[in-house]
Amino acid sequence: MKQARTQNPALIVPGALEALRGLSQSARGAGIPDATLAMVTLRASQVNGCSVCVDIHSRELALLKEGDERIHLVAAWLDAPYFTDAERAALALAEATSRLADRADPVPDAVWDEAARHYHERQLAALVVAIAAINAFNRVNVATRQPTGDHIASVVGAGRAGAPG
Repeated sequence: MKQARTQNPALIVPGALEALRGLSQSARGAGIPDATLAMVTLRASQVNGCSVCVDIHSRELALLKEGDERIHLVAAWLDAPYFTDAERAALALAEATSRLADRADPVPDAVWDEAARHYHERQLAALVVAIAAINAFNRVNVATRQPTGDHIASVVGAGRAGAPG
């Protein structure tokens, strides 16, 4: 395991953690199920290789009483039978939005339109904000090699608002 390059920048820069948390929390209250938001943040974190956030959001799904099959298979959601059409649409949006450099049209109309079929405008906006927030957390953690570990259990236990990712 590699060592962190520095303390988490969100803890060093005054107001950064609160701003990132605020952005993340703003996605709540739009009527998207908590489990869907947690799956979206887990999938984006898997795409970005952020072990801290993968750990946090896997544990969050467990606290939400999601089954092991659903938690473990978020990484293979496309071929797994455990997700609703609405969850699949949110996961596709999260994956496309987290892989912006992978194709000329990073979020194709088909992905957007499928998400819009399941979520009204405010919910769709909240999904985009949640995906942007987790991508910001992922980039801070990955760039500075923030490690996951036993300390994550206490972060998740304190509630999602306390999570640095």
